[in-house]
Amino acid sequence: MYVARRSERTLGDLAAQFPVVVITGPRQSGKTTLVRQFFPNYSYVSLEDPDNREFAEQDPRGFLDRFEHGVILDEVQRVPDLVSYLQGIVDERGDPGQFILSGSQQFGLMEQVTQSLAGRAAVLDLLPFSLDELQADGLVPQDLDRLLFTGLYPPIYDRGIDPPTFYANYVRNYIERDVRQMVNVRDLTTFQRFLRLCAGRNGQMLNLSQLGSDAGITHNTAKAWLSVLEASYIVHLVPAHHRNFNKRVIKTPKLHFIDPGLCSWLLGIEKADQISTHPLRGPLFESYIASELLKRRYDGGKQSNLHYWRGRGGLEVDLVIERPEGLDPVEVKAGATIAGDWFGSLRRWMELAGESAGRPFLIYGGDQMLERSGVRVLPWHQASLVLGPGEAHLPAPLG
Repeated sequence: MYVARRSERTLGDLAAQFPVVVITGPRQSGKTTLVRQFFPNYSYVSLEDPDNREFAEQDPRGFLDRFEHGVILDEVQRVPDLVSYLQGIVDERGDPGQFILSGSQQFGLMEQVTQSLAGRAAVLDLLPFSLDELQADGLVPQDLDRLLFTGLYPPIYDRGIDPPTFYANYVRNYIERDVRQMVNVRDLTTFQRFLRLCAGRNGQMLNLSQLGSDAGITHNTAKAWLSVLEASYIVHLVPAHHRNFNKRVIKTPKLHFIDPGLCSWLLGIEKADQISTHPLRGPLFESYIASELLKRRYDGGKQSNLHYWRGRGGLEVDLVIERPEGLDPVEVKAGATIAGDWFGSLRRWMELAGESAGRPFLIYGGDQMLERSGVRVLPWHQASLVLGPGEAHLPAPLG
């Protein structure tokens, strides 16, 4: 079963303009499925295969010369030096869409792309399924708590894998292995504790010193390990917006897990019905919404435009979307019943922002869509409307 991805149109556009397109994102996010579906006539080579990897490492020119009419090189971060040999080939041939590179880590790979293929390569980030993509195929979990528990990784939907089973193996087979490849982790038990502590701080402002202390590691080690989680697309740091409306703002980033199902598993949640009473249900929901908006940006080949805002007096807006026409504040509430006090932060922020303010939104865990006090209120399953009705539907499949 193939679930159409929003990024298909962007992928086609990039391949028509650049000789090299790099698809990056977390492991098991559907990168290989996407590129093989989109480029069915291309040769496909996985560099996870030891024989392919040895060939590419020992004779990179001979390895690349075999492919004259388009090739997908999967998990290319396993042989990052291979990228430096592409420059001469793409310059000589001059055709767009010659090489499709897929990789699961930003470290190493993106450094090589930047150094060797400047002006010749485009990058597309692919995260796990968005809710819109699941809706188009009728695969949406039955309620919000089930969604937060299940998460949005494709194998859970493609192969019907039980979420706890998937995430246990995902952490063991991918996250821990990647960490060992990228940094020197001598004590895996300590890293596991660090990972679970990060889950416990999901949706909160990052305090690296406290996080490291609780995990029993130094500040610098905590910083390095968190960088690995970012590079592997496990977490995303949402920066504080620095516009000093009242010159008293917090500048610490917020820590968000990209997938709520993975975060739920790390928190020890074993069943979907445990979500409703869990003390971190609110942060789980907030991170899910941040991830959905981040996916929409990435699917269009764009970088994140998400921030949050917090004044030193405690006033906070969960998300601020930076657009050319203004700053759209978004408040996120997991409750299913709208409460009047949910709107206070948005009103105060709009006053402080003045002419910089865009349209305010509130996304909540209920089912109604309405307008209240100048704020557009959206249910959890229609959060994508924050980005406008013109972006609310899947693009037509490309032939």
